[in-house]
Amino acid sequence: MAEIRASFFLECDELLESLQDALGVLDSGDYDSETINIVFRAVHSIKGGAGAFGLDALVNFAHRYETVMDELRAGRMELTADATRLFFQAADMLQDHVAAARDGGDVPAGSEQTLHALEALLGEDHFAEEEAVEFAPMVLDFGFGAEDAPAEDAGPTEAGWSIRFTPHRDLYLSGNEPLLILRSLAQLGQAQIECHIPDDLPPPNEDNAETPLLSWTIRLTGDADEDDVRLAFDFVADVCDLDITPIIADEIEDPAPAPLEPAPAPVAVTEPDTAPAAPPMRADAASAGAKPASEPPSATVRVDLEKIDRLVNLVGELVINQAMLSQSVEKAGLGSHGAVISGLEAFMMLTRDIQDSVMMIRAQPVKPLFQRMARIVRETSASVGKEVRLRTEGEATEIDKTVIERLAEPLTHMIRNSVDHGLELPEKRLAAGKPPEGVITLSASHRAGRILIEIEDDGAGINRPKVRDIAQQKGLIAPDAQLSDSDIDNLIFLPGFSTATEVSALSGRGVGMDVVKSAIISLGGRVSIASTPGSGTKFSISLPLTLAVLDGMVVRAAGQTLVVPLSAIIETARIDSQQIETLSGNDAIMPFRGEFVPIFDLGHQLGFREPGEHCSAGIVLLTTQENGRRAALIVDSIMEQRQVVIKGLSQSYGDIPGVAAATILGDGQIALILDPADLGQHGRAQSTSNDRRMAG
Repeated sequence: MAEIRASFFLECDELLESLQDALGVLDSGDYDSETINIVFRAVHSIKGGAGAFGLDALVNFAHRYETVMDELRAGRMELTADATRLFFQAADMLQDHVAAARDGGDVPAGSEQTLHALEALLGEDHFAEEEAVEFAPMVLDFGFGAEDAPAEDAGPTEAGWSIRFTPHRDLYLSGNEPLLILRSLAQLGQAQIECHIPDDLPPPNEDNAETPLLSWTIRLTGDADEDDVRLAFDFVADVCDLDITPIIADEIEDPAPAPLEPAPAPVAVTEPDTAPAAPPMRADAASAGAKPASEPPSATVRVDLEKIDRLVNLVGELVINQAMLSQSVEKAGLGSHGAVISGLEAFMMLTRDIQDSVMMIRAQPVKPLFQRMARIVRETSASVGKEVRLRTEGEATEIDKTVIERLAEPLTHMIRNSVDHGLELPEKRLAAGKPPEGVITLSASHRAGRILIEIEDDGAGINRPKVRDIAQQKGLIAPDAQLSDSDIDNLIFLPGFSTATEVSALSGRGVGMDVVKSAIISLGGRVSIASTPGSGTKFSISLPLTLAVLDGMVVRAAGQTLVVPLSAIIETARIDSQQIETLSGNDAIMPFRGEFVPIFDLGHQLGFREPGEHCSAGIVLLTTQENGRRAALIVDSIMEQRQVVIKGLSQSYGDIPGVAAATILGDGQIALILDPADLGQHGRAQSTSNDRRMAG
């Protein structure tokens, strides 16, 4: 039972994801009736599964939510912007209910308020009709829009299905409703429905509210196949008597369905040929044409994450052993043996393919993470009184699961920062000639072997004079510091920096963007910022695709073997000593492709040798920095390009400037994996410190 329960909650995650997707389509206006059906089915499926496990609070919330959605899909309520916002709010609350049910937590606060707001969309007339049905049990209004049509005038004229449906008590105990099932059937074609009522039907009361007293016979004609019909009974098939038999058109003589035995007096409701009208669509949606048939989903298998992690570790060991084998072949002088080299190359390619395949298993799309950010935007914008829309791009971009999990917290803070500080209040936006609704764009893409995540807003941009003044007041920079616009922008990442004048639930405590930067660096990533006053600000986060294996360039510096990530290297070149110019202290620059770049001696930066003259026979690695600039690292030689297994050091040794991790090479030697961006930043910081000491 525990495994089935765990499987149910995994399915809930998928249903909640599809729910958010469909609501996003509703919000865009480019929707059709199937979009509304997706929302309804997601909520209904969660309710049905929750009922099987006795999760009463979740069942109650989902039931009342689906009731409102059923009115929408039946065309009896209008989809407005306010209604869409409430649907999003209810979806967020439903997610909290699922989490509470899974973890054994309390009922989420605000559930009743959300439900009351939802039900208020239906109006008082809706509940008055429900009361009439409750106290007049013989008048059954199924809400199909054809209650007055006599059954004999709506007989089927084509092949279809004859369905006999008798609920059990457990169907009602699990929170399911025959009415909603019948409405689902009615949307599959022309439905003629008879409700069979016993002669001794007792008046409704609390004691018999969940007692099965009614049964139904449905004659459904149209193009629906048996799978479509059975899908309507998906969550109740084991708590009802269900008989589905085909009807052949040539055999139809009497349109009246055969009654159940014994046959009480029937009350018939006939469904017209067309399904209930969907809410009116916007012009661009209505003209979109017919929706293409969706492709069948691919088969999937759920695997415990620990098993995948073990497989990743084994593949890492395989990569190391492959490197050791290559090293042994070279030492044994078998480099000229064609068969050995051919076999070794085939082994290397196979190892690479296995590693890529395993990494693909761990890779997940960023879509669930982006959906969480959509909720953060809704909640934060409501708390600060701003109108904000989140636009997402590249949701299908895949990244290692561990990276996604550890990225959630810093990304949440950055989104809140954009809403709270980046975007203006509606009245200020109007005064600046902007629409009152601000837009935050969250995008993901693959670039140069890494994943790039960008958070861009169309707000006022960074107020650089204010940022500089605050940094000076807090003693973070010297009053006479010479800073470029980019340097000023990056001051917001300093510990203790905050532009908030008051402490609130969102900001003002001086703990924020520095923590964000540290979290991203711990993932082997880097963050940069670009801002245009009056137009907005963009944060760019560059991350490795995986935390397990990377392609690196093995180099030597001051007698040490080191690894530089290949994705960080733009170009390599021999040093031309005549082009090197020394600035104050030990700083040096050299021209490279039309620009001057700072040069850092890798051996000295890591403390392996004393500063001195740059080796004229050395090699320069041109690398990228987190602020978009470039820097050059001097190494003594380049040994090879190799795939290496990442071994973390932070848990044992803490953060080491310029060092991202370590690896084991083919000869068993341990080599440090470097972070070129951090090396360049650390080198500039050392130079600035030396200059201040010299000036003092």
